Amino acid sequence: MIGQQHLGVRALRYLFCPLLLFSLANPASARTPRVLLPKIQPSPSAQRKLEPQDDSFSLTPAKDLVLRPEGEHQAEALAHFVEGTSFEENGEMSKALEAYRKVLNVDPGQSELASRVAALLARQDDFPQAIDVLKDAIAKNPNESEPYLQLAFIYAKYLKKTDQAVDYANRAIALDPRNIEAYQRLYEIELDAGEEKEALQSLDRAAKVRSDDPTFWTKLGKLYASIVFRPGSESKPDEIARVNEIFKRAAEHAGEDSATLKDVADYYASSQQIKEAIPLYLRVLELQPDDVNAREKLATGFVLTNQRAKAVEMLEQIIKQHPEKYQPYDLLAEVLDDEARSLQRANQIGQAKAEFTKAAANYEQSLLINPTRAGTYMRLAELLLGPVKDAGRAVKLLTEARSRFADAPEIIYYLALAQREAKHAQQAVATFEEALHQAELEDNEIVNARFYFNYGATAEQASLYEKAADLFRKSIALDPANAAEAYNYLGYMWAEHNLHLDEADDMIKHALKIEPNNGAYLDSLGWLEFRQGKFEQALADLLRAAKNMAQDDPVVFEHIGDTYLKLTRVPQALEAWQKAIALDPQNKKLAEKIESTKTTMTKGDPARRDPLQ
Repeated sequence: MIGQQHLGVRALRYLFCPLLLFSLANPASARTPRVLLPKIQPSPSAQRKLEPQDDSFSLTPAKDLVLRPEGEHQAEALAHFVEGTSFEENGEMSKALEAYRKVLNVDPGQSELASRVAALLARQDDFPQAIDVLKDAIAKNPNESEPYLQLAFIYAKYLKKTDQAVDYANRAIALDPRNIEAYQRLYEIELDAGEEKEALQSLDRAAKVRSDDPTFWTKLGKLYASIVFRPGSESKPDEIARVNEIFKRAAEHAGEDSATLKDVADYYASSQQIKEAIPLYLRVLELQPDDVNAREKLATGFVLTNQRAKAVEMLEQIIKQHPEKYQPYDLLAEVLDDEARSLQRANQIGQAKAEFTKAAANYEQSLLINPTRAGTYMRLAELLLGPVKDAGRAVKLLTEARSRFADAPEIIYYLALAQREAKHAQQAVATFEEALHQAELEDNEIVNARFYFNYGATAEQASLYEKAADLFRKSIALDPANAAEAYNYLGYMWAEHNLHLDEADDMIKHALKIEPNNGAYLDSLGWLEFRQGKFEQALADLLRAAKNMAQDDPVVFEHIGDTYLKLTRVPQALEAWQKAIALDPQNKKLAEKIESTKTTMTKGDPARRDPLQ
């Protein structure tokens, strides 16, 4: 709808006082050409006291009050106008309306004031009087379009007479074909009436106008975009091309108007045409180097077009200029995180770790400035629990987050994960139970197969094996097609503790049925066979597991060494264990196993003592 302009009463008093004095001294001034008054924003007191107004009325001050009647009539009219503005500032609308009507009694041809009075009358549901005022204004000034637009609005919104409303809007267009507000009024009337085709035709009419006003084209483009890019509907290429053409005209006529260029850039960015938006944002920054918002949008554009280095440079400039803003830190962290994952995929592990660390530091800085965003806590926690591998910091962070977001199940869930990774398994089990309870209260979607899997793994680490088994079974039941990891974990848990080996066999085979060449699952099968005393079969499956692992795993090599020892192939056992300890040098039990076996070999009786027993 047409944006409402309020009257700046105090400022207008200062504006009209000289005019009043001049008109008293020189009655001939009534014949001077009309001049446009500046649009002045209301004082804070006026904004507080004015009751809500319909934004479809354009309540701008009259363009002039150099009234046609001369002498004392002119002075009287001006006095009434100033009186009306004073009443309006104080929220006394009835008195303001009475004062404005006195002005119109002197000169009913004041179109914009007539429109203002009509708006006030319509707000009081006095539509007949509002219409009379507007028609009087038209009779006196038939070439002014504003009264027609107000009539169109009243007939459409209040009287529900669409045909008459359309007729008045068309008359306004005929009088002023370069007035985008007139096309907008017609578009809104047709759209509200459910006539989408006719609404689009009104915009097509506007598109044929020859105008070098960039604002005309940006407003028209936004109207087109509101219908082409409606939520839930798929935009057609020809429709997008039409909107693009309108915004292209706006940019062509913008010159050095940075506001218009930014509007056009924002359109391209919001419609996912990032490559078209970037040069416009660059141009905006040439004209307005201190426009931080444009810099942020440009940095986002660089991210979306995979120009991470430029994005980082841009965001670092923003942070240097405005270190107090949290948004650039957030965005920079996301860019660095994305770059780190790219390096990780390229197997540049050291560089990736450095970028992950920088990303975490930027999230932390963002939270120092604005600790009210739960999402930032979550993203930082993911980094600390994942690539940064600092579970202690994650526990501290999420404990703070929980104090701020006590009822957020996601925060409690992440805290449970952090406690588990920090080797506080018993505490983590209790926190998981709290997360489950809170999620059930809120019917939260976090309670899914993955939740139960993580809860089960935590219970297993807390030596609560039967509870863990129940949780793994819940995970499997919720998503059996993607339950290979849960099947394997449950099967391996039973095999590791030499319990329920028949069920373990069934679980591991289910996992391998889903992923036949998974090295971890083959290791579980081999270890189960070891527990069953099937050492030759176990060795074959464990060696196959080692070949299928994405990277060398110390557990697999330890299992291979243990199996070699059972087959009395001690040198091969020691060789496998040495590979394992090289990958896991902190494994004290494995170190003792190696030393014990070497000692036994030195004594010349490898079969005398089995270090696995």
